[in-house]
Amino acid sequence: MRPGAKADLGSQPSASRRDFLKGAGVIGAGLIVGFNIGADGRAVAATGDLVANPFVIIAPDGAVTVLSKHIEFGQGTYTGLATIVAEELDADWSQVKVEAAPADASKYNNFEFGPVQGTGGSTAMANSWEQLRKAGATARALLVAAAAKTWKVPAAEIAVQKGVVTHAKSGKSAKFGELVAVAATLTPPSDAPLKDPKNFTLIGTTIPRVDGRAKLDGSAVFTIDVKRERLLTALLQRPPLFGATVKSFDATAAKAVKGVVDVVQTPHGVAVLANGFWAAKNGRDALTVEWDDSKAEKRGSAEILAEYKELLKKPGVPVSENRGDVDSAFGDALEAFLDDKKATTENKGDADAGLRSAVKVVGGVFEFPFLAHAPMEPLDCVVELSPGKCEIWAGSQIQTLDQINAARVAGLKPEEVVIHTLMAGGSFGRRATPNSDVVAEAVAIAKVIDGRAPIKLVWTREDDIAGGRYRPIFMHEVRAGLDKDGKIVAWKQRIVGQSFIKGTAFEGMLIKNGVDVTSVEGANNLPYDIPNFYVDLHTTNVGVPTLWWRSVGSTHTAYSAETVMDELAEAAGVDPVEFRLKLLGENHKRHAAVLKLVAEKSGWGSPLPEGVARGVALHESFKSYVAQVAEVRIVEGRVKVDRVVCAVDCGVPINPDIIAAQMEGGIGFGLGAVLFDAVTLKDGQVEQSNFHDYIPLRIGDMPKVEVHVMPSAEKPTGVGEPGVPPIGPAVANAVYKLTGKRVRSLPFSLTEFGRV
Repeated sequence: MRPGAKADLGSQPSASRRDFLKGAGVIGAGLIVGFNIGADGRAVAATGDLVANPFVIIAPDGAVTVLSKHIEFGQGTYTGLATIVAEELDADWSQVKVEAAPADASKYNNFEFGPVQGTGGSTAMANSWEQLRKAGATARALLVAAAAKTWKVPAAEIAVQKGVVTHAKSGKSAKFGELVAVAATLTPPSDAPLKDPKNFTLIGTTIPRVDGRAKLDGSAVFTIDVKRERLLTALLQRPPLFGATVKSFDATAAKAVKGVVDVVQTPHGVAVLANGFWAAKNGRDALTVEWDDSKAEKRGSAEILAEYKELLKKPGVPVSENRGDVDSAFGDALEAFLDDKKATTENKGDADAGLRSAVKVVGGVFEFPFLAHAPMEPLDCVVELSPGKCEIWAGSQIQTLDQINAARVAGLKPEEVVIHTLMAGGSFGRRATPNSDVVAEAVAIAKVIDGRAPIKLVWTREDDIAGGRYRPIFMHEVRAGLDKDGKIVAWKQRIVGQSFIKGTAFEGMLIKNGVDVTSVEGANNLPYDIPNFYVDLHTTNVGVPTLWWRSVGSTHTAYSAETVMDELAEAAGVDPVEFRLKLLGENHKRHAAVLKLVAEKSGWGSPLPEGVARGVALHESFKSYVAQVAEVRIVEGRVKVDRVVCAVDCGVPINPDIIAAQMEGGIGFGLGAVLFDAVTLKDGQVEQSNFHDYIPLRIGDMPKVEVHVMPSAEKPTGVGEPGVPPIGPAVANAVYKLTGKRVRSLPFSLTEFGRV
């Protein structure tokens, strides 16, 4: 345990706070309100707090607790959500704190996912914006009503500012906590008015993060910090080949290691249980396991890519067929999600005929490797199993799936699974697995030992890098043509890659007519005016577990699209920024606005020192618009990025500093991937194991980053992922200007520029 860390259940509301949720009802557009109901039928709070609704709790000391249905894993969600509530509540920011909400999709549903509680797809602010504004406004209305009742004055004459309720005419005032007792007896309004945005005092400003101090002083609780009586640490020996299973094992040497308590087989491998991490690791190192690899994936990366090259020669499934009604329990919410991913540039015209008529044709074949998520905190999970109950402490990203999968493994009902959502040290999609791998593994171990002790399952860095759930390998072929006037006449793109949606509960929702929307997003919604446009897809079968990776399909589609756009601009003899602006026209003003802003702020077109070049890229993902300009040099055969200027339009900027931080983080994350990162297989076995051979961006390679946030009155959209896609093509376009070489196989370190 780190100095100062608390050995407790994490940032969780007390049981008494959770009680009020049981009888909750729904009012308004998604605002869920519920209370403990006393014998007289009035709303009361068992703790003495004002439980204004499932999202806001105000204590007698004036502390305002916001219950977050979204996990905080470094992206600033807790601060953003608290800002929305505090703005409408007119709370004093120093009094605001955030706790993780209970795992209960009926009350903490992510509207973007359907009846599922979870975080992902850069949806936290987008789906909570109106809900939490109403929650804050409702809590404020209760406090005002309590003051009006107590002081016997009209509510319309009462003002609220920074946690203080005042009535100017009478000179009376009260802090929030002084009004809690009366407010708890009142019925909350269903239509509390929202602020006019011109009166915002917190939204749009930079305020301190609510989790900052705890992370600085070590008191923030992560899964590794959780301690339970009789707790055993478990490490799992997984097969070296994906798809292999245990044939037999010898635990003699492992059990001889001091501190090892037991060695057990589970459906996932062989687990070593010990009194502490190092005993468990040493025990696992001493374990002997014989594997059955008869059904394992034994191909290497080269063999997989060779198969993909052959598929590029054959027609795939047209992407435009990925349309139509969504027939699933996710209903309207999922339909809206899919609408965002449907083509705005649909397959139209005759791309083949257009290419035949073209005066110039550009493009080529692109290769994208497996990529690991590599969050700073590897996966871990604590499970305590007892009759009729499974209790879990983890950085749970999709609580509903974790409840379902834990219940399946434990032989319980989902409602018998209690999840304490703790903060996590990154994810980038890794903690959102359809089969809840770390949770399912931990529950399976606890079940094998009949729940006789709580289990803390820990993944090592090596487990994480070699454990699968990668961004899939993809291969594209893009051909685009210009007419004699330098105008685009055709675009044809074929994508080959593995679907991580296939075979999961999401298949019926995200794969339509053979097209996985996560494989083609960013390719089928180009904003450019192209008269003859065609994209198709081959979905492959590879025995390597894959998953969404920060910005998902746009991680590869933005690269191919935006580098080819630069090729077209060069072939047309037009500046790359001007070329894009002409193709955007009047229908994509938000795209054009960020492109113009990034060109202005980067000094696009102005002289640069010798040996330095600029590249530009533009991409929309998760309903946010991002343009980036990279300034690049070649130093001793390596690509060196000195400066990145980024413009982003993500709707109302709730906290500009966090938006900038997410753009900076996305740029660093994406830059590390395109420069250095690849997971490779040889005879089916992963060749990388840690940060020495799977290389994240080092601090010395992090460029200077300038972020410019567009002012907007539109609803907030995503910021966690949209910063990633443009950085790769922006750098590649600059590299071309320096070297005359188009980099179409990633990462850059595997090209002629040299290995690191």
